[in-house]
Amino acid sequence: MSGIQKALITGGNGNLGRLVASRLRERGIKIVRFDLPATSEISSEGDEIVLGDIRDKSAVMSMLEKHQPNIVYHLASLLSGSSEEDIEAAWAINANASFDLLRASMATGVHRFFFASTVATYGDGLADPLPQDAEQWPANFYGASKVAVERLGVYFKLKHGLDFRCLRFPLVISPFAPKTAVTAYPSHAIRAAHAGERFVFPVSPGVGMSTLFLEDVIRSIVEYSLADANRLSRHTYNLHGYHVTAEAVATTIRRRFQNFECDFAPDPVVEKLLSGWPDVMADDIANKDWDWKPAFNFAQSADRMCELLDAEKA
Repeated sequence: MSGIQKALITGGNGNLGRLVASRLRERGIKIVRFDLPATSEISSEGDEIVLGDIRDKSAVMSMLEKHQPNIVYHLASLLSGSSEEDIEAAWAINANASFDLLRASMATGVHRFFFASTVATYGDGLADPLPQDAEQWPANFYGASKVAVERLGVYFKLKHGLDFRCLRFPLVISPFAPKTAVTAYPSHAIRAAHAGERFVFPVSPGVGMSTLFLEDVIRSIVEYSLADANRLSRHTYNLHGYHVTAEAVATTIRRRFQNFECDFAPDPVVEKLLSGWPDVMADDIANKDWDWKPAFNFAQSADRMCELLDAEKA
């Protein structure tokens, strides 16, 4: 048993936060979800909801003191595009607030701390397959802020005994992919086909990268965060589901939606970014240490995406 009775999830009213909360709830874990006041109308689903700004140190400390979680799932973050547009806000939210949350967690007796990271911490021109221990030289601000928190978490683990755990995710296919996230083109293409709309791929047909489906992301977070610490040989693990090119995305979609129309108009920035990321992120160590194995290939991801989009319309 993990010994975890109560979990705090930052960004807890977001799509990922609520789905992780649901999986934890199934295991009998009580949930506290922390998110911005603008998310106040999101259903609590029986969880404790605390509204505030992750940058508010006193509010974060008060929440931790009051609720005394055993584990923190730190999912609150400014995403890649927004980070590039406002690097000061990105550093305040992604780095400074994470540092303060780590310190507050230590001060209030939190035992375990999970952090969601990304392939963007590695940068461009990577080895393929990408080894677990490849050097991290991020090429965008989002990746730089994420790798900074990885290092902070390991510091608190080695120096102060915090059970810090981190997963680095590849591109994620999800029905909730933000419209502004152009690198999430497989998700947008499936949504367009489902709606009977034409889609323009922002990359060449042969461009693709290491990819993982949302439900595998959720499952990996829960299984890894609750795994026996004695089995874990790393502070951080890379995950991989499958490699899929833009052309393969279009072909798979047409098998389900025969009238799907698309074109390819490569955006130089997106093309360069995805071409520099690996087709495969080596995840053999995760498989060995905590039995990680993806459940979805791309065809299964597309089918499940359509099921979720059907439910969304119902």
